[in-house]
Amino acid sequence: MTTTEKRGPLQVARRTRLLEVLQRDGVLRISDLTETLGAAAVTIRRDIAQLAAAGLVRRVHGGVALPDGDDTAAVLDVAAVDDPLPRMPAELSGRTLGMLVPSLDYYWPHVAQGAEEAARELGMRVVLRGSSYESEDDRPQLQRMVERLGVDALIVTPRIDAPTSERTFAWLSGIGLPVVLLERTAAVGPHREVLESVVTDHALGAAMAVRHLASLGHRKVGVVLAKPSPTGPHVHRGWLEATAECGLDSTGTVDARVPDAPSPECVAALDDVLDQCLATGTTALLVHADAEAITLIQRCEERHLSVPGGLSIVAYDDEVAGLFSPPLTAVRPPRRSIGRAAVRLVADRLSDPERPTHRMVISPSLRVRGSTAEPHGNR
Repeated sequence: MTTTEKRGPLQVARRTRLLEVLQRDGVLRISDLTETLGAAAVTIRRDIAQLAAAGLVRRVHGGVALPDGDDTAAVLDVAAVDDPLPRMPAELSGRTLGMLVPSLDYYWPHVAQGAEEAARELGMRVVLRGSSYESEDDRPQLQRMVERLGVDALIVTPRIDAPTSERTFAWLSGIGLPVVLLERTAAVGPHREVLESVVTDHALGAAMAVRHLASLGHRKVGVVLAKPSPTGPHVHRGWLEATAECGLDSTGTVDARVPDAPSPECVAALDDVLDQCLATGTTALLVHADAEAITLIQRCEERHLSVPGGLSIVAYDDEVAGLFSPPLTAVRPPRRSIGRAAVRLVADRLSDPERPTHRMVISPSLRVRGSTAEPHGNR
């Protein structure tokens, strides 16, 4: 659509006709309007968004309705409706994004904050809901957002290991709304078509930690993962690949899974990790996540093993690692950037429904602090 048509008589005539048909039928679907008005869906959505901003119509899921208490005099004002600022595409203004994350107290609040910032910049809003890593089925919450709240798109971090996961992904791919997965990937259907996604390159983050430790002179770098965690396999893969790349021995060092830090069994498991470090000559560890790394350092203190003198430790997540004493060297996933990127993917999909599927991978960063140093023998 050219600039002349956007602000010219064709635009006014189309919006006037839209309001006339709406006065007659009360509620209209986008698909109905594309036929009636002979315009593309993206053009109709832009018209509806601008008319809604002027108070002439009310947006509903999949279409448009008359505002409460509306009268036919509203048609007379259609020519006065102007386009929004260029940085806020008209087809995005007023859209609602449903966002479902596994937790609202660790890692994910920063992701949600980034999403809300990006949505606000585009004139959209985010409806945030929390699920649980123990949830067997995310679909009921997702359905409520679609059917009751009338969201225009979904940004989701679903369970990938639940018995219902495959059915949930199939449902997401068939609801007819833009869907972006956060820190998850999935393929559906007989041709394994992928869903759009934004993920952190956790394997790269782990490799960065290993390379840092190797550069300090550590030859035995182990890994400790809290179980269960969807991030753990990626961290382990990065650790394994980087140790091989750096010429380190991954078989003669620590490769452990421990319960979450709040678990009563965690301390005993971490004591076993320290025993393995002493037995194998391991001088450095990559630990996912922060809480387990901090608990491990506290066990080191009780066992008179200095950090970083006797054992260098890199935490993975950097949620609270920098607040500890000593501040922990840590890999920081780009949490706010992940949320912002997901909203941008949704916005691009809403603006151009025919664009190819996008999968975005964002790199984490390494923050070097006080928990890593050269091994004793190298000083």
